[in-house]
Amino acid sequence: MDPGRLALRSCKALNRPVLSRPQGWTAWPCPEPWCLMPTVPNTPPCFSSLSISGLESTSCVPEAAWRSLGLLPRRNSMHLLGPLLLLLVPEYLAFSDSEDWKFEHPKTLYAWEGACIQIPCQYKIPEKREPRNNKRKVLDDLTVYHNYTYDQTAKDFRGSILYQMTKMKEFQGRIQFLGDDMSDCTLHIRSVNTQDSGVLGLRMISGADKWMENIFLNVSKTAPPPLIQLPLEIRESQEVTLTCLLNFSCVGYQIRLQWSLESFQLLSVTSTTLTTKTVSTQSKLTMQPNWTHHGQNLTCQLWNDNAGGLLSYKTVQLDVKHAPKEVTIVLQNPTPIREGDNVTLTCNYTSSNPRVIRYEWSPRGSWNELVPGVLTIQKVSWNAGPFTCAACNTWCSWAAPVNLHIKYAPKGVKVLSIIPHSEIHSGDRVLLQCNFSSSHPTDVRFFWKKNGILLKEGRELSFDSISPEDAGSYNCLVNNSIGQSTSETWMLQVLYAPRRLWVSMSPKDSVMEGKRAVLTCESDANPPISQYTWFDWNNQNLHHYDQMLRLDPVKVEHSGAYWCQAANQLGVGQSPPSTLTVYYSPETISRRVALGVGLCLAILLLAIWGVKFQQSWRRIQSQQGLQENSSGQSFFVRNKKIRRAPLSEGPHSLGCYNPVMEDAISYAVLNFPENDTPRIGDAGTSEVPRLSLNRDNTVTYSVVHKRQVGDYENVTPDVPEDEEIHYSELVHFGAGGRPLDHEGVEYVTLKR
Repeated sequence: MDPGRLALRSCKALNRPVLSRPQGWTAWPCPEPWCLMPTVPNTPPCFSSLSISGLESTSCVPEAAWRSLGLLPRRNSMHLLGPLLLLLVPEYLAFSDSEDWKFEHPKTLYAWEGACIQIPCQYKIPEKREPRNNKRKVLDDLTVYHNYTYDQTAKDFRGSILYQMTKMKEFQGRIQFLGDDMSDCTLHIRSVNTQDSGVLGLRMISGADKWMENIFLNVSKTAPPPLIQLPLEIRESQEVTLTCLLNFSCVGYQIRLQWSLESFQLLSVTSTTLTTKTVSTQSKLTMQPNWTHHGQNLTCQLWNDNAGGLLSYKTVQLDVKHAPKEVTIVLQNPTPIREGDNVTLTCNYTSSNPRVIRYEWSPRGSWNELVPGVLTIQKVSWNAGPFTCAACNTWCSWAAPVNLHIKYAPKGVKVLSIIPHSEIHSGDRVLLQCNFSSSHPTDVRFFWKKNGILLKEGRELSFDSISPEDAGSYNCLVNNSIGQSTSETWMLQVLYAPRRLWVSMSPKDSVMEGKRAVLTCESDANPPISQYTWFDWNNQNLHHYDQMLRLDPVKVEHSGAYWCQAANQLGVGQSPPSTLTVYYSPETISRRVALGVGLCLAILLLAIWGVKFQQSWRRIQSQQGLQENSSGQSFFVRNKKIRRAPLSEGPHSLGCYNPVMEDAISYAVLNFPENDTPRIGDAGTSEVPRLSLNRDNTVTYSVVHKRQVGDYENVTPDVPEDEEIHYSELVHFGAGGRPLDHEGVEYVTLKR
């Protein structure tokens, strides 16, 4: 048989599982065997083991098992054990070769002195029929050994026999066989003690088939503590199930498991399991841990109410994962805090699992966190906060908001118009109120200012009958113990019809002709004037509707009183008359002086001409009586003057009326001397001689052109006067020759 197969059968004989089929094996010290066995308290020490290449997990074979085979390998021995096992363990190999024996039972059972041990056991005899009667094979004999050995000489097992089926007794000492000869090999051992620890060997015989099954007992002096099984992670407020487990159960020995958290007992139910796979007593505790349970002691107690009460217990400290915890904000500043102060806040917590790794603050801003958890606010604003912080590990916990109760001067100060809500007219009742949004402290005082001057104290400002003089800029002031705040300027506008109209003159009320004069209609009205109207001293509408009346250039005839009228949506007002005086310029004065002198000279000349005319008239009258045959010696020509329409006044129609220019009569006297001898006329002048009769008849004519002179001085007429031709046919009167005296023509223009 190859060493691998021998190794497998050796493990099977020892009732040890193998993880994989070994390919070869050598002797190695522990802990690298090829057979698996659970590690239990009070197990015989691992003496040596077999190492199989290719195995990923190993355990130890107890020293007693080697001794039961008659083997005692040295530590670190490197020699092959396959041939040795074949030579030294013939009996072992004999029953080991019976591969069809199968057992199910706990590998190790635990108990303590005074308790009992119940061994649930199931077996299966190899499936071989008796050749004679073809009956199913049954168990012929069962011997229970305690810490047995193998006798090489006698080729048999030696040891303390606790039970032997052939004696047909139900109880042999403290052991009771509860099984049968077919499949059940259950045993019950009562009143165990520490000496019962070790290997319990069940020698099974059925015909020619034999088997030695090993069961390990672990009996301690006192009851071992139970095992508390916890989930990998316990979180606050999440339901978890905890298990208190004891690898013990025995019929007839009643025990229970009791939970307690700190000093408080918790309700739970104890259950037992007694099978070929598991022998245990356990209690499950379902709870929803609170963060306050973190670090508290959770205890599971083993009780036997009939044998001494509390037998053992196990305590663990709960590790409850929770967000940082009642997290609070501590204000480091002395109170009270005023607007603009520097404020320091500290974020504290009492418990955190895992530890806090960062902090968060709300509201977010340009705050300085120089030290984690310590916030410094520079120049805190009046409405800052409330503030809160969070301490964070895997989760974040927020503190209750903290109000800084910052003290500040009144805010949101403004003027409200209570009465009326719309336009304010002169004579209305007006009520103003001073309002503010917030103040800390709230004890405040109110003041009013008009145009920057303190007016009165009080929250309201009233006008029983408002006048235009009450209009202006108003401010409301509110102060408390911290400071004072002023509202924005509130413009009080009073609507009224035009009033207090007067005419102002620029540059002054006396101005020289040819300059510029500006008359302005000054008014006081709200809403503003929409239309102006100007009147002169005759109350004549000048049809000028601007606020200013410009006279450029001003004339002497502009002198007089002027007044204006102004209108807006509410009414009409008029100003008293204001007088404008226009005086002559030096040039006009010089011209008028010259005209006066000229007029005087003209009058004088006219007087002279009048005298001469009178003299001539008299002479003519006297001469008319002497001339009998003549049809006429003199004539009058009357020039009807064409009257021109006066030129319209304009910027250039300047000058004075010329009184001289009127209808005129042109008078001509033609003297024809008849002889060369002068004659004294009636007027005392020498008389014209009579014409000579022997002189040839002649025709004499004259053309008289009228002077082109305008009606006004210093003005050239736009339309020239028509030229007139005055003619006369002269004939010789009477007979005789005319004197050679000089003929004379006199032309006189008479003013009518």
